[in-house]
Parts: sequence; C-alpha cells; structure tokens
Amino acid sequence: MRYLALTKQDREEMLAAIGVTSVDQLYDSVPSEFLLKKPIENLPNHQGELEVENILNSYANKNRAASAGPFFLGAGCYKHHVPASVDHLIQRSEFLTSYTPYQPEISQGTLTVIFQFQSIIALLTGMEVANASMYDGATAMSEACLMAIRIKSGRKNIAVVGNVHPDYLEVTKTSLDLHEAKLVSKIDESCAGVVVQYPDFHGEVGNLDEIRKQCDAAGALLICVTNEILSLGLLEAPKQADICVGEASSIGVGLNFGGPLLGFFSCKKEFVRQMPGRICGATVDVDGKPGYVLTLNAREQHIRREKATSNICSNQGLCATAFTIHASLLGEIGFKQLALVNHKRACDLADRLATVKGVKVLNQSFFNEFTIELSKDATEVNKKLLAKNIIGGFAQGNKMVVAVSELTSAQDIETFANELEKIL
Repeated sequence: MRYLALTKQDREEMLAAIGVTSVDQLYDSVPSEFLLKKPIENLPNHQGELEVENILNSYANKNRAASAGPFFLGAGCYKHHVPASVDHLIQRSEFLTSYTPYQPEISQGTLTVIFQFQSIIALLTGMEVANASMYDGATAMSEACLMAIRIKSGRKNIAVVGNVHPDYLEVTKTSLDLHEAKLVSKIDESCAGVVVQYPDFHGEVGNLDEIRKQCDAAGALLICVTNEILSLGLLEAPKQADICVGEASSIGVGLNFGGPLLGFFSCKKEFVRQMPGRICGATVDVDGKPGYVLTLNAREQHIRREKATSNICSNQGLCATAFTIHASLLGEIGFKQLALVNHKRACDLADRLATVKGVKVLNQSFFNEFTIELSKDATEVNKKLLAKNIIGGFAQGNKMVVAVSELTSAQDIETFANELEKIL
C-alpha cells in the first residue's frame, strides 16, 4: 500500500465523519488484554515516507539472497531457475489483474489457463481430476483431510505415516481441531484417511503399495502429499492414492523470500463432488465451439456456508499461471530431463558428503533432497556455514535435510563439503 501522508486536520475530519473523537474509540470492542500497553520494541516511531523507505532498505540489506552463494535449503520450498519468459507473460494485464472468472463468458482466457493447469496436475499425480489450485501445500493437505472425513462420514481420525512436513502437520491439526477431529499414528477403522508424504520430509521415497494395503484393510482413504512437484517428473505417479495434494511453487514461482506459494489438489473422479476449491470444466458453446466454465462449485461463495466443501480455500490464479507457463515451456520431455538433472546433482552431493568425516548420509533413496547426520548440532553448523556465505540445509538436532537443484554447481557442492570438513 502506498504511504498515506495525512495531516492532523485530515485525520480529525475523517474521525468526525464516522462519529468518533479519537482513533482509540475504533478499538472499544476489542478486550483490553489484547491491546498493546506500550510501543513494540525496536520498531521506530511514526516517520515520514522518505525516512520509512530508508529504514526498510536498511532491513532489506540484511537479507542474504538465495542466489548470493551456495544454497542447500529445501524443506518445502526449492530454488529452481524460472525462465524470463514466465515473468514477462504473467505481467500482461490479462493475467496480472485477473482473479476469479465470475463471468466465464468473458473470461475464456483465464479459464483456459486454469484448465491447462488442472490437466498438468492430473497428469503428474496420476489422478483423474484436479482443482484450480490452493493457497499452499499445507492448506491443501488440511483440506484433503477434511475431505476424507466428509467422505467417510462418522470417522474423525486421520493417521499420519512416516515423516510429514512439520508445518503441514501444524496447519492440519489446527483445521481438524475446529472439526473435533485429530491426527493419530495408528491406522485402524476409526481413520477416515491416511496421510503419507512422497518423498517424505527427510527425502526418503516410500512404498505406497504397502500403505495402500493398510488403507484398504482399515477402509480409509490414502492421501499422498508431495512437497516438491518436480519429483513427479522422475518418480512413479502416486496412483495408489485417493487424494494427491502438495506444493507446486518450485515450477514457475520461485522462492520470493517465502511466498506466495502454490498448492495443488487432485483426486479420483468418484470423489470430485467433495473436492474443495474451484474446478474448471471444458465444454462447447451453442455453436459447437470449445469453451470453458466453472463447474461443481460447492464452495462458500456459491452455496450456504454450512454446506460448502470449504470456507477458506482459494485458487492462486497468478502463481498457477506461472506454473502452467513454465511447465508448458518444459513440456513432458523437458520436465523429465529437469527432474533427472536434479536427481543427478543430489547423487553427486550425497557421494561427496559421504567422504566427509563427521557426516553420515541417512537415506536409502531420494529425489533431490536427503538427510545427513552430523557429529555436531546442525543449527550451530549452519551458523558457521552462513559466516562463509553458505546457506545450509534444514536443521533438526544433529540432522540436516539438504536439497539441491539444477542451479547447484559442482563448485557449490565442493565448497559445502570443504567447509563441513573444517567445521566438523
């Protein structure tokens, strides 16, 4: 939002227009325990626009951009190259300013892109239908769990198998608490669904066939979660799942200091009426020409909230467009080749780290991310790496989840390994 340079007289006139004498009166309905009793520490007082810009620039200069040196952090957000053509195309006003095609007859371009996005997601996941996207992977997983509970009426538990992203679990737990449901570790007849991450949070590629058998025995739905959608260019599509969700921002969107992200959501056709979010369908008009429409809109803007499949979900239209452009530029062959390059770089890193004293590679399998065990605390190791302009992996005690991409050079790998040798 642009800086609003209001004078004291301007503010007094605005307050008088709405019938109050001070800004404080606007917060009379807020309980006093939730109001600040003193200014926020280390936050400068009100200043002019120029001063505010200078302060914010000083904060921004403290950032260490991912491209400024070797980078090995993944854990749900991955540093990939985004072609310049992606940014160029999404800057077009037709894409940049469009949000929701409430008037489909004049939104055919937007709907065409959405349909293409859905088609790509369905191909990658091996599912029959996909929606127009979600906020992010975490909310997609929470919505998948709520969808399973709706389908398996009467069951309130969701079983979690293996290592699932901790942030995804926190978001899902919050959603389930509101519906008096909970996450459990055991698969039984009380479970509406079973969540498994593929590859898991530590990078391991699990056996979905075995989990599918357990789901069938308990009568539960299998929910597959994928943090890194590029992995589906190399791994077998998780067709064993009933619902497949995850994060797709690594294609077309970029890191952007932590957001926005791009959740995807797909499932078997038999469950489509319980799927949250927008769905674009292909049809023909009265003249027999191809056309696109929003269909099966069981969300809060279209029906009563209590009957909606979701009251919070929304499509990430611009991010989904960026994904679709990037994925289309790659094509099926290019997508697979990019996945192979990522896996090859990860293999190179794993082989090099295996030679470092004090480092143990824990994975039996992986795509472009795996976990190492260190002889020292990983957080402290990361601090020392950062002092050498290296961003290490995700720290968990003495374990570190490290990720690479096509942007990781052989020199980056050698620099990382050499510094680890010194630190350990």
